[in-house]
Amino acid sequence: MAVIWITGASSGIGEALAKQYILAGHQLVLSARREAELDRVKANCESMGGKPADILVLALDVLEHDAMPGHVQTVLATFGRIDVLINNAGISQRSKCLDTELSVYKKIMDVDVLGQIALTKAVLPTMVKQQSGHIAVTSSVAGKVGVQWRTGYCAAKHAVMGFFDALRAEVAEYGILVSTITPGFIKTDVSKNAVLGDGASFGMDDDDIKNGMNVDKCASVIVAAMSKGKKEIAVGEGLTMLMLKLKRFTPGLVFNLMAKRA
Repeated sequence: MAVIWITGASSGIGEALAKQYILAGHQLVLSARREAELDRVKANCESMGGKPADILVLALDVLEHDAMPGHVQTVLATFGRIDVLINNAGISQRSKCLDTELSVYKKIMDVDVLGQIALTKAVLPTMVKQQSGHIAVTSSVAGKVGVQWRTGYCAAKHAVMGFFDALRAEVAEYGILVSTITPGFIKTDVSKNAVLGDGASFGMDDDDIKNGMNVDKCASVIVAAMSKGKKEIAVGEGLTMLMLKLKRFTPGLVFNLMAKRA
Protein backbone atom coordinates (compact mmCIF):
# COMPACT_ATOMS: atom_id res chain seq x y z
CA MET A 1 0.00 0.00 0.00
CA ALA A 2 1.48 3.32 -1.11
CA VAL A 3 0.57 6.91 -0.20
CA ILE A 4 -0.45 8.72 -3.40
CA TRP A 5 -0.80 12.53 -3.33
CA ILE A 6 -2.76 13.95 -6.27
CA THR A 7 -3.26 17.66 -6.93
CA GLY A 8 -6.04 18.82 -9.23
CA ALA A 9 -7.96 15.89 -7.75
CA SER A 10 -11.38 17.57 -7.78
CA SER A 11 -12.15 16.72 -11.42
CA GLY A 12 -10.85 15.38 -14.70
CA ILE A 13 -7.67 13.34 -14.83
CA GLY A 14 -6.96 13.89 -11.13
CA GLU A 15 -10.33 12.50 -10.07
CA ALA A 16 -9.98 9.56 -12.45
CA LEU A 17 -6.52 8.78 -11.07
CA ALA A 18 -7.92 8.79 -7.53
CA LYS A 19 -10.46 6.16 -8.50
CA GLN A 20 -7.81 3.98 -10.14
CA TYR A 21 -5.54 4.14 -7.12
CA ILE A 22 -8.27 3.46 -4.57
CA LEU A 23 -9.30 0.37 -6.53
CA ALA A 24 -5.68 -0.77 -6.30
CA GLY A 25 -5.81 -0.47 -2.51
CA HIS A 26 -3.61 2.57 -1.96
CA GLN A 27 -3.93 5.49 0.45
CA LEU A 28 -4.83 8.85 -1.07
CA VAL A 29 -4.23 12.52 -0.45
CA LEU A 30 -6.69 14.55 -2.54
CA SER A 31 -5.78 18.18 -3.13
CA ALA A 32 -7.32 21.07 -5.05
CA ARG A 33 -8.85 24.44 -4.16
CA ARG A 34 -12.49 23.27 -4.06
CA GLU A 35 -12.89 21.32 -0.82
CA ALA A 36 -16.53 20.47 -1.49
CA GLU A 37 -15.56 18.79 -4.76
CA LEU A 38 -12.75 16.92 -3.01
CA ASP A 39 -15.28 15.65 -0.48
CA ARG A 40 -17.40 14.43 -3.40
CA VAL A 41 -14.43 12.59 -4.90
CA LYS A 42 -13.64 11.06 -1.51
CA ALA A 43 -17.24 9.86 -1.16
CA ASN A 44 -17.07 8.26 -4.60
CA CYS A 45 -13.81 6.54 -3.68
CA GLU A 46 -15.39 5.23 -0.48
CA SER A 47 -18.31 3.87 -2.50
CA MET A 48 -15.73 1.94 -4.55
CA GLY A 49 -14.37 0.25 -1.42
CA GLY A 50 -11.93 2.80 -0.09
CA LYS A 51 -11.68 3.17 3.69
CA PRO A 52 -12.36 6.69 5.02
CA ALA A 53 -9.14 6.57 7.05
CA ASP A 54 -7.17 5.90 3.86
CA ILE A 55 -8.34 9.08 2.09
CA LEU A 56 -7.19 12.50 3.23
CA VAL A 57 -8.86 15.59 1.79
CA LEU A 58 -6.28 18.37 1.86
CA ALA A 59 -7.49 21.54 0.17
CA LEU A 60 -4.71 23.79 -1.09
CA ASP A 61 -3.95 26.51 -3.60
CA VAL A 62 -0.75 25.91 -5.58
CA LEU A 63 -0.20 29.69 -5.66
CA GLU A 64 0.33 29.73 -1.88
CA HIS A 65 3.94 28.58 -1.95
CA ASP A 66 4.69 29.33 1.69
CA ALA A 67 1.92 26.95 2.78
CA MET A 68 3.46 23.93 1.07
CA PRO A 69 5.75 22.75 3.91
CA GLY A 70 2.79 22.80 6.29
CA HIS A 71 0.73 20.69 3.89
CA VAL A 72 3.57 18.18 3.70
CA GLN A 73 3.62 17.93 7.48
CA THR A 74 -0.14 17.31 7.50
CA VAL A 75 0.30 14.38 5.11
CA LEU A 76 3.20 12.97 7.14
CA ALA A 77 1.22 13.30 10.37
CA THR A 78 -1.61 11.33 8.76
CA PHE A 79 0.20 8.61 6.81
CA GLY A 80 3.85 8.83 7.86
CA ARG A 81 5.28 8.90 4.34
CA ILE A 82 4.75 10.11 0.77
CA ASP A 83 5.38 7.55 -1.95
CA VAL A 84 3.94 9.22 -5.04
CA LEU A 85 3.26 12.88 -5.83
CA ILE A 86 1.26 13.61 -8.98
CA ASN A 87 1.36 17.32 -9.82
CA ASN A 88 -1.84 17.55 -11.83
CA ALA A 89 -3.19 21.03 -11.05
CA GLY A 90 -3.32 23.47 -13.93
CA ILE A 91 -5.25 25.80 -16.20
CA SER A 92 -5.38 26.11 -19.98
CA GLN A 93 -5.86 29.03 -22.37
CA ARG A 94 -7.97 29.93 -25.39
CA SER A 95 -6.77 33.25 -26.80
CA LYS A 96 -4.36 34.64 -29.37
CA CYS A 97 -1.14 36.28 -28.21
CA LEU A 98 -2.27 39.63 -29.58
CA ASP A 99 -5.38 39.48 -27.42
CA THR A 100 -3.82 38.14 -24.21
CA GLU A 101 -2.96 40.38 -21.29
CA LEU A 102 0.43 39.85 -19.69
CA SER A 103 -1.28 39.23 -16.35
CA VAL A 104 -2.98 36.18 -17.88
CA TYR A 105 0.36 34.79 -19.04
CA LYS A 106 1.70 35.32 -15.52
CA LYS A 107 -1.24 33.50 -13.96
CA ILE A 108 -0.79 30.50 -16.26
CA MET A 109 2.93 30.29 -15.49
CA ASP A 110 2.33 30.72 -11.75
CA VAL A 111 -0.27 27.93 -11.62
CA ASP A 112 1.07 25.48 -14.20
CA VAL A 113 4.80 25.85 -13.50
CA LEU A 114 5.74 27.53 -10.23
CA GLY A 115 2.90 25.89 -8.31
CA GLN A 116 4.11 22.44 -9.36
CA ILE A 117 7.71 23.31 -8.52
CA ALA A 118 6.79 24.71 -5.08
CA LEU A 119 4.99 21.56 -3.95
CA THR A 120 7.65 19.30 -5.43
CA LYS A 121 10.39 21.17 -3.55
CA ALA A 122 8.42 20.80 -0.33
CA VAL A 123 7.95 17.04 -0.82
CA LEU A 124 11.48 16.25 -2.04
CA PRO A 125 13.24 16.24 1.37
CA THR A 126 10.83 13.57 2.59
CA MET A 127 11.51 11.36 -0.42
CA VAL A 128 15.26 11.90 -0.09
CA LYS A 129 15.04 10.82 3.55
CA GLN A 130 13.02 7.76 2.52
CA GLN A 131 15.49 7.08 -0.32
CA SER A 132 12.46 6.35 -2.46
CA GLY A 133 9.53 8.04 -4.15
CA HIS A 134 7.93 8.83 -7.47
CA ILE A 135 7.12 12.34 -8.69
CA ALA A 136 4.98 13.01 -11.75
CA VAL A 137 3.69 16.09 -13.51
CA THR A 138 0.84 16.38 -15.97
CA SER A 139 2.26 18.22 -18.95
CA SER A 140 0.58 17.90 -22.35
CA VAL A 141 1.19 17.25 -26.01
CA ALA A 142 1.21 21.08 -25.92
CA GLY A 143 4.45 20.68 -23.99
CA LYS A 144 5.98 19.22 -27.15
CA VAL A 145 4.00 20.86 -29.98
CA GLY A 146 3.11 24.54 -30.31
CA VAL A 147 -0.64 24.99 -30.76
CA GLN A 148 -2.57 28.09 -31.76
CA TRP A 149 -4.66 29.90 -29.11
CA ARG A 150 -2.50 28.36 -26.38
CA THR A 151 0.78 30.31 -26.39
CA GLY A 152 0.84 30.65 -22.60
CA TYR A 153 -0.31 27.10 -22.00
CA CYS A 154 2.30 25.73 -24.41
CA ALA A 155 4.99 27.81 -22.73
CA ALA A 156 4.01 26.47 -19.31
CA LYS A 157 3.82 22.85 -20.42
CA HIS A 158 7.16 23.08 -22.24
CA ALA A 159 8.58 24.54 -19.02
CA VAL A 160 7.43 21.71 -16.77
CA MET A 161 8.74 19.14 -19.25
CA GLY A 162 12.16 20.78 -19.00
CA PHE A 163 12.10 21.19 -15.23
CA PHE A 164 11.04 17.65 -14.43
CA ASP A 165 13.38 16.12 -17.03
CA ALA A 166 16.24 17.95 -15.31
CA LEU A 167 14.95 16.99 -11.86
CA ARG A 168 14.95 13.33 -12.90
CA ALA A 169 18.68 13.51 -13.47
CA GLU A 170 19.25 15.16 -10.09
CA VAL A 171 17.25 12.80 -7.89
CA ALA A 172 18.05 9.42 -9.44
CA GLU A 173 20.82 8.90 -6.88
CA TYR A 174 18.21 8.95 -4.10
CA GLY A 175 16.06 6.24 -5.67
CA ILE A 176 13.42 8.77 -6.71
CA LEU A 177 11.63 8.33 -10.03
CA VAL A 178 10.25 11.19 -12.13
CA SER A 179 7.57 10.84 -14.82
CA THR A 180 6.24 13.44 -17.24
CA ILE A 181 2.68 12.78 -18.41
CA THR A 182 1.81 14.08 -21.88
CA PRO A 183 -1.93 13.74 -22.52
CA GLY A 184 -3.51 14.55 -25.85
CA PHE A 185 -7.19 15.45 -26.04
CA ILE A 186 -8.97 13.94 -23.03
CA LYS A 187 -12.68 14.37 -22.18
CA THR A 188 -12.41 16.70 -19.17
CA ASP A 189 -13.44 20.25 -18.27
CA VAL A 190 -10.00 21.64 -19.22
CA SER A 191 -11.49 23.64 -22.09
CA LYS A 192 -14.42 24.98 -20.06
CA ASN A 193 -12.03 26.11 -17.34
CA ALA A 194 -9.52 27.67 -19.75
CA VAL A 195 -8.91 31.40 -19.61
CA LEU A 196 -9.45 33.98 -22.33
CA GLY A 197 -7.10 36.85 -23.05
CA ASP A 198 -8.67 39.03 -20.37
CA GLY A 199 -8.68 36.24 -17.76
CA ALA A 200 -12.37 35.38 -18.11
CA SER A 201 -13.42 31.74 -18.39
CA PHE A 202 -13.72 30.21 -21.86
CA GLY A 203 -16.74 28.30 -20.58
CA MET A 204 -17.28 25.76 -23.35
CA ASP A 205 -15.94 22.50 -24.74
CA ASP A 206 -13.66 22.41 -27.76
CA ASP A 207 -14.68 19.83 -30.33
CA ASP A 208 -11.26 18.23 -29.84
CA ILE A 209 -11.87 17.85 -26.10
CA LYS A 210 -15.48 16.75 -26.61
CA ASN A 211 -14.30 13.95 -28.90
CA GLY A 212 -11.22 13.10 -26.85
CA MET A 213 -10.17 9.99 -24.99
CA ASN A 214 -12.33 8.80 -22.09
CA VAL A 215 -10.81 10.14 -18.88
CA ASP A 216 -11.02 6.83 -17.01
CA LYS A 217 -9.22 5.08 -19.86
CA CYS A 218 -6.61 7.82 -19.75
CA ALA A 219 -6.10 7.32 -16.01
CA SER A 220 -5.71 3.56 -16.38
CA VAL A 221 -2.95 4.09 -18.95
CA ILE A 222 -1.17 6.54 -16.65
CA VAL A 223 -1.38 4.29 -13.58
CA ALA A 224 -0.08 1.29 -15.52
CA ALA A 225 2.83 3.29 -16.91
CA MET A 226 3.62 4.80 -13.50
CA SER A 227 3.73 1.33 -11.96
CA LYS A 228 6.43 0.41 -14.49
CA GLY A 229 8.43 3.54 -13.70
CA LYS A 230 8.00 4.91 -17.21
CA LYS A 231 9.75 8.26 -17.53
CA GLU A 232 7.56 9.83 -20.20
CA ILE A 233 3.93 8.80 -20.50
CA ALA A 234 2.12 9.75 -23.69
CA VAL A 235 -1.60 9.10 -23.46
CA GLY A 236 -4.33 9.84 -25.96
CA GLU A 237 -5.76 8.77 -29.27
CA GLY A 238 -5.59 9.73 -32.91
CA LEU A 239 -3.72 12.60 -34.50
CA THR A 240 -2.30 14.08 -31.30
CA MET A 241 -0.24 10.95 -30.66
CA LEU A 242 1.01 11.03 -34.24
CA MET A 243 2.04 14.66 -33.75
CA LEU A 244 4.45 13.64 -30.98
CA LYS A 245 6.30 11.37 -33.39
CA LEU A 246 6.20 13.84 -36.25
CA LYS A 247 7.58 16.64 -34.04
CA ARG A 248 10.54 14.45 -33.16
CA PHE A 249 11.43 13.30 -36.65
CA THR A 250 9.96 15.95 -39.00
CA PRO A 251 9.50 19.17 -37.01
CA GLY A 252 9.17 21.32 -40.13
CA LEU A 253 6.12 19.35 -41.21
CA VAL A 254 4.48 19.92 -37.81
CA PHE A 255 5.20 23.65 -37.95
CA ASN A 256 3.49 23.86 -41.35
CA LEU A 257 0.52 21.78 -40.24
CA MET A 258 -0.03 23.96 -37.16
CA ALA A 259 0.16 27.13 -39.25
CA LYS A 260 -2.43 25.79 -41.70
CA ARG A 261 -4.70 24.70 -38.86
CA ALA A 262 -4.55 28.19 -37.35
